[in-house]
Amino acid sequence: MAKLVIFGAGDIARLAHYYFTRDSDHDVVAFTVDRQYCQGDSFLDLPLVPFEDLVGNYPPSEYKMFVALSYARMNKLRAEKYFQAKASGYELVSYVSSRCSFLTDHPVGDNCFVLEDNTIQPFVTIGNDVTLWSGNHIGHDAIIEDHCFLASHIVVSGYVRIRNNCFIGVNATLRNSITIAPETLIGAAAIIMKDTVEKGVYLPKRAELFTKSSDQIEL
Repeated sequence: MAKLVIFGAGDIARLAHYYFTRDSDHDVVAFTVDRQYCQGDSFLDLPLVPFEDLVGNYPPSEYKMFVALSYARMNKLRAEKYFQAKASGYELVSYVSSRCSFLTDHPVGDNCFVLEDNTIQPFVTIGNDVTLWSGNHIGHDAIIEDHCFLASHIVVSGYVRIRNNCFIGVNATLRNSITIAPETLIGAAAIIMKDTVEKGVYLPKRAELFTKSSDQIEL
């Protein structure tokens, strides 16, 4: 089994450990974060090593890495650590759940995290450092560029192009043949029917409190 170090010591790192341990051919042997964020010397009963000391203790000739960080700063924090890990010589691995429907012939890029119940249709292209949380539909011929984070139960229709550093919230719907511009933020349940603008924020109308209480409504 390939020996793996996970960058991170939070919820996503904990989940990455769970998935890699149970559903991959990688053996997680340690965690790493920047020295200033090291709280103790272990995480999940494994060594927690300052990133500044990692090469000396876990050399890239023997260990691979996965950067398990969130979408903070439109995925730029994760991208920064991704590039730092590569500059240090580490091969970055991806996780694709055995419980997703992966029908494209194009392999995912590096440092991707594709969870269960995703449907990846034929001819889809997924770049580097992309997170697809559980239950999404990625339509045929769609392209997802680098450093994107898609939450759960999103519909990406055919021929959609999602440019770099986008965040798409749960239950969003993207119609076919549109382009999501770089650093677009799409809120939960938004319906996107045309191209977005770079760094645009798209939020749907929210539910409002009705004037009657639930015991005044006949179901």
